[in-house]
Amino acid sequence: MSLLPTNDSPQRYAIYSIIASVLTLVLKFGAWGLTDSVGLLSDATESIVNLTAAVMALTVITIAMRPADSDHTYGHGKAEYFSSGIEGVLIIVAAFAIAYASISRFFEPQELRNLGPGLVLALISSVINFVTARVMLKAAKRFDSITLEADATHLLTDVWTSIGLVTGLAILLVMPEWKILDPIIAILMAVNIVFTGVSLLRRSVGGLMDDALPPEELEIIGAAIRKHQGINATFHGLRTRKSGPKRFVDFHLLMPGVTTVMAAHDLCEIIENEIKSQLTQAEVTIHVEPLECDSSYDGDSVGGACEKCVEPAK
Repeated sequence: MSLLPTNDSPQRYAIYSIIASVLTLVLKFGAWGLTDSVGLLSDATESIVNLTAAVMALTVITIAMRPADSDHTYGHGKAEYFSSGIEGVLIIVAAFAIAYASISRFFEPQELRNLGPGLVLALISSVINFVTARVMLKAAKRFDSITLEADATHLLTDVWTSIGLVTGLAILLVMPEWKILDPIIAILMAVNIVFTGVSLLRRSVGGLMDDALPPEELEIIGAAIRKHQGINATFHGLRTRKSGPKRFVDFHLLMPGVTTVMAAHDLCEIIENEIKSQLTQAEVTIHVEPLECDSSYDGDSVGGACEKCVEPAK
């Protein structure tokens, strides 16, 4: 019986990440054991973070995919932002651990042993991570999952730092007297990893704080409304947010007061379907108000964007 989900789901790709992380964990610690390189130790330390993050990603994706219920009426999609945020923190912690391990070796460089076989193991682990990350990035785009994207980005960061590490340490094969190169490379890796962690944290905070959809998606929404609203209608109070793969859109549509309820309803359905055809997993709520009523013009108190705010750039 297969341990992987039989259907094409985000969980399947999170499990791929767990398998890859276990394999690279064994290979990288084997490389460190052979060579006693602090650079390879830093690479192996990050693989522990990879495995922790992959397990967390699987757990969070499973939670995020649960349907809305009475306690979580907007679904569980925001669980993904917790995962990517925690992964960002783990990446930063790993970077500081790498830097700490490098300091003592920086002042007391040591000759490395069995460097050739150790670098071969590190390269094999990089190939595994690269293939896994590419597969996961495609899946992240298809499922619109920030958790898969964060995990894949983390693996790719590991790949590039490992390649840089192997390239630098390979110099020691021909110039073993450059022992200081080992801790220098490890510290440079730590700095690069910090930037990746900070980037993930910023995106996670943005999702938890209900950042609006990006400008290009707001323009799509504005164009869809203008396409069907007619010359006697306008809109304001356009508010958007993202929760996992779901996009939430709501706005006020101002129409002539003589419009019947049925006509307003039909127009709203047309606009909703137009937006949903352009943006995947969009949930649209439209509040209809009469053009002639002063209280309808409450955009300042409601917040969000107005019709002129989301016009295409000229």
